[in-house]
Order: sequence, then C-alpha cells, then structure tokens
Amino acid sequence: MIQTVEKRDGRVVDYNEEKIKSAIRKAMLQTVVGEDEDLIHRITARIGSAGKSRMTVEEIQDRVEFELMKSARKDVAKRYIAYRDQRSIARQAKTRDMFLEIMEAKNNDITRENANMNADSPAGMMMKFSSETTKPFVDDYLLSAEVKNAVKNNLIHIHDKDYYPTKSLTCVQHPLDRIFSNGFVAGHAESRAPKRIETAAVMACISLETAQNEMHGGQAIPAFDFYLAPFVRASFKEEIKKVEELSGLDLTHLYDAPLKDYLHRSLEGLEGEERMMQHAMNKTVERVHQAMEAFIHNMNTIHSRGGNQVVFSSINYGTDTSAEGRCVMRELLKSTYEGVGNGATAIFPIQIWKKKRGVSYLPEDPNYDLYRLACKVTARRFFPNFLNLDASYNQHELWSADDPKRYLHEVATMGCRTRVFENRFGEKTSVGRGNLSFTTLNIVRLALETRHIEDPAERVELFFKNLDAMLELTAHQLIDRFDFQKTALAKQFPMVMGNLWNGAEHLRPNDTIEEVINQGTLGIGFIGLAECLIALTGKHHAESEESQQLGLRIVRHMRDRVNEFSDRYGHNFSVLATPAEGLSGRFTKRDRKTFGVIEGITDKDYYTNSNHVPVYYHCSPRHKAKVEAPYHELTRGGHIFYVEIDGDATHNEEAIMQIVDMLDKYDMGYGSVNHNRNHCPNCGYENADTGQHECPKCHTPFETIQRITGYLVGTTDRWNSGKLAELHDRVVHK
Repeated sequence: MIQTVEKRDGRVVDYNEEKIKSAIRKAMLQTVVGEDEDLIHRITARIGSAGKSRMTVEEIQDRVEFELMKSARKDVAKRYIAYRDQRSIARQAKTRDMFLEIMEAKNNDITRENANMNADSPAGMMMKFSSETTKPFVDDYLLSAEVKNAVKNNLIHIHDKDYYPTKSLTCVQHPLDRIFSNGFVAGHAESRAPKRIETAAVMACISLETAQNEMHGGQAIPAFDFYLAPFVRASFKEEIKKVEELSGLDLTHLYDAPLKDYLHRSLEGLEGEERMMQHAMNKTVERVHQAMEAFIHNMNTIHSRGGNQVVFSSINYGTDTSAEGRCVMRELLKSTYEGVGNGATAIFPIQIWKKKRGVSYLPEDPNYDLYRLACKVTARRFFPNFLNLDASYNQHELWSADDPKRYLHEVATMGCRTRVFENRFGEKTSVGRGNLSFTTLNIVRLALETRHIEDPAERVELFFKNLDAMLELTAHQLIDRFDFQKTALAKQFPMVMGNLWNGAEHLRPNDTIEEVINQGTLGIGFIGLAECLIALTGKHHAESEESQQLGLRIVRHMRDRVNEFSDRYGHNFSVLATPAEGLSGRFTKRDRKTFGVIEGITDKDYYTNSNHVPVYYHCSPRHKAKVEAPYHELTRGGHIFYVEIDGDATHNEEAIMQIVDMLDKYDMGYGSVNHNRNHCPNCGYENADTGQHECPKCHTPFETIQRITGYLVGTTDRWNSGKLAELHDRVVHK
C-alpha cells in the first residue's frame, strides 16, 4: 500500500489518492462519454493497494495509464496521456522562457536585478542561470514551510537567496594591517608583505577582490588612510636613498625627520638639504598619486564573481592627521576629482569621509582643508559620502585622539548601508566584522491587510499584531540560516577566514566557522514606510506629524524586538533601513495584483526605500532631514540620508557642506548628495543639464551618472523597471 510519494524535486509527501481521482476525472471530462465515478474509484483503489509503500510521481502516473488502458475507456487513457504530456511541457516552459530571455540579453527585471552586474556577458548569463535555478532549491530544501509561505505571500524577501546553499556571509570590513604585516595566499600565488605605496595599493585591491569571490555582499576598508600611511614614509625613505646615491652624502638623519605635510612644491630657490628634502617629497607625492590613481582604476576594472561584476567596494577615511595619512587622502581625492579614463566619474570604490569634530570637520581641525577638498570632489564626482562619527550612537568610549590605532574605535560603513559597530559577543568595532545575512519585511503589505477595518486605532493594533508575527518568523529564518552557515569549514573561505574575520586566525582548515561568526550581525530590514503609513493613516511621515509619530513607533518597535531577539538567541540582531534595488518594484507589482491600484501606495512601480521621504515629495532639505533623522538611531544595521540638489554643483562645495552640517545638527549617521552629471565618453566634456542627452561638442550620447541606492552607475541600461520609475519621479529638494 502506498504511504508516501516522492515528488519530482525530491521532496517526500504523504500519499493523497484525491489527486489521482482529480487527474482521471479531468481526462474523462474531455471525452464524449464523460465521467464514470465507479471506474475512478476502482482504478484509484487498485493503485493505492497494489503499490509500494513509497513511489515516485512518475511511477504512479505510469500505473494510472496502465489501468486506464486495461479498462474499456481507452478514450480516457488517450486524454490522460495527452494531459500528462502537456503538464510536463508546462513545467519546463517557465524555466525555458526565463533562460531564453537571459540568452537573448533581454532587458527585464530578471536580467536587470543588479545594476552593477552585466548579465549580458557570458559570465553574467552563467550567474543568472545559476541564480534562478538555485532559488527554487532553497525554497524546497532550506526554508521552513512557514517561511516559504511568507515569501510566496510577498511578506518577506530573503536577500541573496541564491547564495544561501554556499553558506557564504554577506560582507566584511578588511583589517588591511593584518594583510600588510603578514601577506596572504590568493589562488595559486603568495603575496608577501608590501614595502612600497604602490604595492600596498595593489594588495588592497587584491584583498577586496579575493574576498568578494568568497562572500555575497560588499567589501570595505574601514581606515584606508591609516593603513596606507606607513608606506608613504617608506617610499619617502627610498627617495632619500636615491638622493644619497646621486650626491654621495649620508642623509640617514632625514629618514625619519618630522614632517608636517607632504606637498609638491617647486625646487626653485631651495638649496642644500632643504632642496634634497623637497625633491624626495615631490617624488613621493607623485608616487602616492599614481598609486591612488591605480587603486581607483583597478577597482573599476578588476572583475569578481566569475568575471561579470566589478567589486562592490567601499573605503572609509578622514581621521588620520599624520603627514603620511593626509598625503594618502589628498592624492586619493585629487585622483577621484580627475576621474578615470577620459575623465569619467569612478563608480567604485564608494568613498566615505569620516566627519569628526576636533579632527576633520571644523575650521580649526587639522584635516579641515581635506574636508573642504572632499566636499569639492563630492560636488563633481558624488563621492565621498559622509559618515558622522559625532552622532550620539556612533561614538566609542575608548576613542582617543592620541591613540595611533583609534580607527579601531571608529564606526565604518559600506555603500550598501551595512553598519556593524555594537557587539554583544565581542569587541565593539567595525574592523574585521560584517553582516552575516539579512531579510526584509514588506510592511506595506502588512498595512494593506488591515484596510478592511474602519476604526483607525483597531487598524493600527492589528498591524502591530501582524508585524510581531512576521518579526518572529523572520528571526527564526535568520537563525536557521545562521545554523546552516556555521557548518561551513574555514577552508571554504580561505581569504575571509584566513586573514580578515576577527578570531578566525585560530581556525584550522577543517574547523567549522561556528565559533567566530557570531561577531557578525543578522539584519532585519524594512521597505516602504511611507506607503505603509499612507495605508494606515492616509498620509506619509513627511506630510503629517501624526504619521511621523506612528512611523517612529513602528521602527522603534522593530528595534526593541531585535534587541529582544539578541538576548533570546545570543546573536547580534539589528534593524536595517533596506537599500532596495530589485526588491523595490518586486514587492509593489505583486501587491498590486492582490489589492489593485491604490493611490499613493500601489499606483507606482516601486515602494519608497526604507524610511525615506518619497522621492516625488516636494520639500526642503531641512524638512527632509528633520523627518528622516530620528530613524538613524533606530536603524543601526545601516541607513543613509540623501538630498537632491539642482544645477551644476561642481563649483558649489558650500552646498555640500550645508548637507554635512545637517548630519551634525540632526544627529544623523550617514549621508550624501545627489545631483545630475553628464559625461561624454568620447571627448570628456561634462555638464549638469538635465535636458541634454548628447554632447554639444561631438554629439556623442552622454553617460549620465546616477545613484541607484548607495552606489553609482554610469548608465541606466541595467536598471530594473522599478528603479527607473523611481528615478523618473525624483524631485530636487529646495
């Protein structure tokens, strides 16, 4: 007697004879004679009683065909066989159509899920084939029934689900001092500790690229200035030694001579040691500039993940006040300002200026001149973004201006918004840590499911009840993924677990990573607070104080629950202001099918990112800041504040400084500025004209730099439909 059935995807389920009856009945209804319930029951009974205890779907269907052919109803057998063939073709058709769209390089939301990925290249196609076929495997074998149902019902989105079976982690902040001190093995070659600025810059690139192939998220360097600074002095010593060789003089006393700064100056009028010192300094500055130029160029050309995507990289800097650290920052900013290739804006690395009073923000601060330069560069090149170390939640009690390793006590972030700092289970730091995985809640749908309730208070009460249930489910899902990730062996991630992740230096190749990954975070994100509030109150948080208070209550409740999860499960849970890209449109389209077109909610092709003010809402930068600022303290898994400015920002660094001042005034953690920038790839001409699509000099189509979430893209050709719709709706804040 049949007890269980093995389905085509390998799952084993209980035997259900009603499915056999239904299939035979459908075949009979397509014949002239019609149904014969007695025959249906007889065939079903014979198959169920004569079968093995466990049979496959195909074996059972073969038995149905056999029994029908034995009966007098050969017409039904023919219909059943035809129906079975049609179902087989239908099962394959969806995958076939999807593969054909990838093969034909069609521009759709599957091939344009990630604007940083070229899905039209052979390697990109291969990744999409793999990605789209891996996700169903995850659904069937790695997710609980409750989680799978929540995904199916558009309530949650599991990020990087295609990487789930690999057990990979999301991201990490690279402790380059470990790399520079010890070297590392990547692929089949061993990299020794660097001695020159040029080699150090290349090793920084290799570290980022190698780790990218072992992880599914971004890569960041938390203190680029501190890490590269020692190699400026080493290069200066080399230049002094060259002068010694030419002059025959002993200049060893100049090797470690105190220097206020490294500035390139004319040698005219200088004599003796002063002239020799300046010559060596000039050569050093030139080398640092070339090293920074090469670093930026490499980060925009070195591919990872099978050769179809440049490294999703970020670098943090701004607080090293040494002459050498300042030299690194100055030449990095100058190289960024100049652009890559024919003067194009560099897309990566995402550069992040660490703003701190007493160090890199006020006119009396030692790095104020570089801060102004950073604002000038941002006005032309969008980067750097600005990280506010003075925010109340970004400070560390151990930070000291006299500590040469104070960067260990400075928060660092990534362009994808990932923020890792607090740590219940180890040292409070950003260095050597990262996010493990994250999942986003569709709080818009949770709100839409309460619209049948007329009383506003009851509607909100039901929303919070549903939110609690979904938070619990998401926490369980993240724990399940953690329990799966922790079984990975250290040798599966040789770079990350051999050189980067805190505590992993003690792991042997065949040890699991369980004991060290609890240093990372499990993120619960959310999308569409604006649309959620419209569904609950009729207005979003930028147009109603009542809605703003409800929005803060919602996100504060999420924060309180993740703190509770951290205590309950013994992990670092955090709330993330999700930087939705492909997700922004995916949630909306599916909700529109369920609830129809609802003004202000599902009438667009996207939901508003996290807690942002809707991109279409006209307001001043200050109003936007006041609305969004309180959410930063609540979303310690990552957040960002954007302002859209009008006109040519190239010569208006003051406008950038005003935005940074808002970060300081309103206790925001991270922010940046969006503006329009057209670039001609042929002749290098640039302007900020929003209505011009080709170069007025050579008539070549412009490349228009745009920020899609936390990162830049030089073309919208790879944007999905949701983000294109959002881009179209963006308005200037003034």
